[in-house]
Amino acid sequence: MENRGIEDMFDFRRVPKDAVLLLLLLIYSPVGICLMLIRIFLGVHVFLVSCALPESFVRRFIVRVMCSVLGMHVRQNNPRSRDRNTKLYICNHVTEFDHNVINLLTPCHTPQLEGSTGFVCWARGFMEIHSASGQGAIGESLQRYCSTEGTPPLLLFPEEDTTNGRAGLLKFSCWPFSLTDSIQPVALRVTRPLIALSTPESSWLMELLWTFFVPCTVYHVSWLPPVSRQDGESMQEFANKVQELLAGELGLVSTKITKADKAEHIKRKRHIVPQTSTSVRPGSIGLGFMVQSLGTDDHRIAKMAQQVKDVLPHVPLNVIAKDLAKTNCVDTTITNLLENKEESPMEATGTSTFGSSMNSSYSSGPAPTITPAAKSFGRSPVDRHLSLQERKEALYNFARRRYIEKHGLDEEDSH
Repeated sequence: MENRGIEDMFDFRRVPKDAVLLLLLLIYSPVGICLMLIRIFLGVHVFLVSCALPESFVRRFIVRVMCSVLGMHVRQNNPRSRDRNTKLYICNHVTEFDHNVINLLTPCHTPQLEGSTGFVCWARGFMEIHSASGQGAIGESLQRYCSTEGTPPLLLFPEEDTTNGRAGLLKFSCWPFSLTDSIQPVALRVTRPLIALSTPESSWLMELLWTFFVPCTVYHVSWLPPVSRQDGESMQEFANKVQELLAGELGLVSTKITKADKAEHIKRKRHIVPQTSTSVRPGSIGLGFMVQSLGTDDHRIAKMAQQVKDVLPHVPLNVIAKDLAKTNCVDTTITNLLENKEESPMEATGTSTFGSSMNSSYSSGPAPTITPAAKSFGRSPVDRHLSLQERKEALYNFARRRYIEKHGLDEEDSH
């Protein structure tokens, strides 16, 4: 399988980068907002009609026409290739409403594997599974469903997450292919003008509003011939074969990128996003000269180092930067430095005279020590905040005692 860059498979920006398209979007925005408000009103009626009418060809036709008014146009190729005896449809995943679109063409059920249950699950057109938690229990429940006569086919998305549908397919999970020995692949293409089809971490409700905002979203559904598993063929080999068939039909590539890889990539991008600082702190001037001569990655590391420096001012920048190069995360670096996983010598911020005067002033008595407020960095934001506040208080008291002893002041005079 060809490995395609993970950045090419997802849209992390909703609006286009092209200046012309961005200008067109700004001009269209007032029309889009009015269209969205009208479609929200019409969408309620579409939902009520779909609930009132029984499952039939007439219901699917009426709802399909009404969905076109809402901006969701559905087209299908090779409808005669659809096998009425197939109990499992396998489709690539592009938007949050793929199962609703396929259901407009043929009756099918898509189980809700994660997310909201109850009314929200039913309203979105999912089939709620009443079984014990765990993939094994869900698989057994769906296998019994497929073996029951008279039930509509299942529609599953083995990618388990959405892509932009332009670069490649996520690696297919093998468990859907254990339900039956014969499946029918369904290739789905989705096009939309001006804005991206979906962005990571966007809720289905937000995606619905964007669907109402744009002029139209066109779904192209292609039915491929049924595929059966050969003797001696494992489930993963069967899944890879179906993935290759769908990728060839869509003109995409099969990748080994999984849903977990996507989640990890999103988590890393959340930490990599540069954060601007409007205040100037001690030591930031020298850091600024260093940042100007660095590349993009080094520039990002330098900014992250300054954030760590604001929390741990006694740690040298080179030690912070060295740890950030390994962790690529501000919180993890702070945790490592507080837990003394790295050697973090105190930074010399003054002249040698100042340092020698400090040593001489403490030579006659026991040197005060600082004890960190917490032995380890808290895992939750509340714990980290409390630990940081206690550490700041300890550093402040230590600096105050040092100032009093150096200048020979009394406790009351220092207030």
